[in-house]
Amino acid sequence: MEPSVLLLLALLLGFLLLLFRGHPKTHGHLPPGPRPLPILGNLLQMDRGGLLNSFMQLREKYGDVFTVYLGPRPVVILCGTEAIREALVDHAEAFSGRGTIAVIKPVFHEYGVIFSNGERWKTLRRFSLATMSDFGMGKRSVEERIQEEAQCLVEELRKSQGAPLDTTFLFQCITANIICSIVFGERFDYKDRQFLRLLELFYCTFSLLSSFSSQVFELFPGFLKYFPGTHRQISKNLQEILEYIGHNVEKHRATLDPSAPRDFIDTYLLRMEKEKSNQHTEFHHQNLVISVLSLFFAGTETSSTTLRYGFLLMLKFPHVAEKVQKEIDQVIGSHRLPTLDDRIKMPYTEAVIHEIQRLADLIPIGVPHRVIKDTRFRGYLLPKNTEVYPILSSALHDPRFFEQPDTFNPDHFLDANGALKKNEAFMPFSTGKRICLGEGIARNELFLFFTTILQNFSVSSTMAPKDIDLTPKECGIGRIPPTYQISFLAR
Repeated sequence: MEPSVLLLLALLLGFLLLLFRGHPKTHGHLPPGPRPLPILGNLLQMDRGGLLNSFMQLREKYGDVFTVYLGPRPVVILCGTEAIREALVDHAEAFSGRGTIAVIKPVFHEYGVIFSNGERWKTLRRFSLATMSDFGMGKRSVEERIQEEAQCLVEELRKSQGAPLDTTFLFQCITANIICSIVFGERFDYKDRQFLRLLELFYCTFSLLSSFSSQVFELFPGFLKYFPGTHRQISKNLQEILEYIGHNVEKHRATLDPSAPRDFIDTYLLRMEKEKSNQHTEFHHQNLVISVLSLFFAGTETSSTTLRYGFLLMLKFPHVAEKVQKEIDQVIGSHRLPTLDDRIKMPYTEAVIHEIQRLADLIPIGVPHRVIKDTRFRGYLLPKNTEVYPILSSALHDPRFFEQPDTFNPDHFLDANGALKKNEAFMPFSTGKRICLGEGIARNELFLFFTTILQNFSVSSTMAPKDIDLTPKECGIGRIPPTYQISFLAR
């Protein structure tokens, strides 16, 4: 259904309900914001460019902390590095709840490690971190897996012989195979039809999640769920992925050796068996399949999309790619694989990767939070269960921390001596208790894949750098880079 039609239907519904209802009730003492209409909330203040544009415009009038009504529900918006850190770090426990994303709520139902709350979330996060660590995260074995996958990618790129290609699925393949090796205990061939189907579903779902239609759905899910739209396609895609995961779990169950767990699924199944007499256990089938879906999806799309943005930026700024290659040649050379130990000796490359993540701005409005108790914040009272949007984009583009916030400039992360410097505003993985649990593995992937590719290839485009457009294809929950062609020329 066209976005304009969705808006019209929402408006009609709102005006009908106006006949029966008054103004929204006051909830505690929330921060100020634009006056909402009954049911419609602040729809009339929303920009056609989407939620992010709307929030940034409202920030100019109401400051860094304000309230917006998405339809009938109030959401507190946090903008800027200081407000986000004050909430998610200084008041970490209070802001540790997870809010909802309406288009995927019917699939996740607050199960799994990302969208759960309370003891369920704490239990699943502890288990997931420990298990992923056991199967490679934070240990040398994950480095070896990434190195091996990077070499498979190099061989695949050599086959192109410098012909222009779209890297979307190749970059998905390499990042998906790392998380697959930990979760499923195996990697897949780049031409495996089932694997490519799953990656296509991930890509389409991430794009649909970030579409304008999904943002409209966020305002009026209770009404719009009865009509055709992107929300139905998203649910259909995710159900197909869940079916695959379910079949894989059954294969694991049939071949499980309790004395030698192979991966995340085996370890979870053993924990399920151990706690089968506990009626209140969180280790059940639903939490397993949704946790695997969460890890598989997040572990694939975030790193692969960042790499696509990264190489688009290398085409746009070839002098930066050349400086990275010079550092690679000096520190690594051409006859050995890049290692994680090289990072400390390669501040410019690290600064470039940081700047790619900053400008890619992958989850611009952040994953919604929720306060788990009545919370006093900056003189306001946020009642328990108030939803909170930490606008990560406003930190990553914070002019108080980045001299040229809208410009690609690796110097943002280098001090006067050319050493890598930390920056409080750099939070691409969010911050606080809900920080992305795959941050470590994602950072390892980005460094090893990025350096291995530029060690072996120079990149070029048929377009002049000045003509390369960085405008995202979609910008909503996620920011999707434009599709582009790139040539990899053997060095």
